[in-house]
Amino acid sequence: MKFRTLLAAMAALGLTLMAPAARAMTIERLVSPAGIEAWLVRESAVPLVVLNYAFAGGSSEDPADKAGLASLATHLLDEGAGNLDSKTFHERLENHAIELGFSSGRDYMHGSLRALNEHRAEAFDLLRLALTAPRFDAADVERVRSQVLSGLRRDTSNPNSIASRRWWATAFPGHPYGRETKGSLDSVPNITVDDLKSYPKRVFARAGLKIAIVGDIDAKTAGELIDHAFASLPAKIEQPRLSPVTPRGLGRRIVIDIDVPQAVVTFGGAGIARSDPDFMAAYIVNHILGGGSFSSRLYREVREKRGLAYGVSDSLVWFKQAAVFIGGTATRADRTGEALAIIEQEIKRMAENGPTAEEVAKAKSYLKSSYALGLDTSGKIASQLVQMQLDNLGIDYIQRRSAMIDAVTLEDAKRVAKRLYSGGLLVTVAGRPKGLASQGE
Repeated sequence: MKFRTLLAAMAALGLTLMAPAARAMTIERLVSPAGIEAWLVRESAVPLVVLNYAFAGGSSEDPADKAGLASLATHLLDEGAGNLDSKTFHERLENHAIELGFSSGRDYMHGSLRALNEHRAEAFDLLRLALTAPRFDAADVERVRSQVLSGLRRDTSNPNSIASRRWWATAFPGHPYGRETKGSLDSVPNITVDDLKSYPKRVFARAGLKIAIVGDIDAKTAGELIDHAFASLPAKIEQPRLSPVTPRGLGRRIVIDIDVPQAVVTFGGAGIARSDPDFMAAYIVNHILGGGSFSSRLYREVREKRGLAYGVSDSLVWFKQAAVFIGGTATRADRTGEALAIIEQEIKRMAENGPTAEEVAKAKSYLKSSYALGLDTSGKIASQLVQMQLDNLGIDYIQRRSAMIDAVTLEDAKRVAKRLYSGGLLVTVAGRPKGLASQGE
């Protein structure tokens, strides 16, 4: 009960405290005594500290026959460390109202910490143990592995998972980006305890580590706590380099037969890298086409005008060595072909004609005014600061962002729309859509 009460209080404090901070936020660059760089946002109103960080090395480094290794390893980091078994480790977290989180994506391992100031020394010590001395006890490994396999078995009959998995596997055949980050029913059983123990040694290093810390803490104390958690890690680890890759299968439509009431559609194509000078124009154009939820062309044409789906959207997605735009919808089996035809028509129309001046103006206004919603809690701010570092956007990006959006002209938007949406689509459909068959195989 104490733990739940403290967590509720922490969540409420985080929500109320950061709204003004987001409007006038000062980001400090600090370097710890051990030479580890971090970005700090101070907020002294509430005795709370939030840490987010990222290491290079996600599922893209998993051996092909052991896909899911990074995911399984990160799931186990808080299942005992050092001389603390899983039960004792979790008791320490709960007794001090500490939140530790670990996850892995295709390129990075992400982590987070959240604690009241009175418990921050304990929190950073538990983080240190999790990163430097995870136990990977056999019983815990099998328990968590069983949970992962159970989820993967559910995915085999989930049309959303089926359509998405096939899309990525087709877009990046034989490439790590084409594999499911959680692994597969074939690969996860192959992962041994030794494999899990090797993961931190291959990934956790100070070089390339990105850190953001937000809360009631000064730079000196933050640097000391960062060193306590991270300074004992190796300075550098040699990691394999992926080559740049572009999505394949464009122009194909793949229908996967599965007996479900609705058909799920995943569609997408080649994107634009985050570092590309055209990215901001692509961001605006994509918002107009399908990223703007209730205001997008796809939503208006598919949902509002024809009632073919509850929702439809698309997003820009970027990795270290690839970029795509990808979207999806779900609709009745007998109307899937109609919905897909409209989506393809709108993408073609955007590529050929681009957006209107009014659409660009509205998108710019929305993207500028809504940005603060992603900075209204300490956790969101810390997460955003880490992503800014990973994307090499610069510590002043938040201050420059509105001007970057305003600098995009209508001509830029039209040119980039053609560049982004003229390359063709890869479409996967899971279900039994009437009158819709695979093509281009």
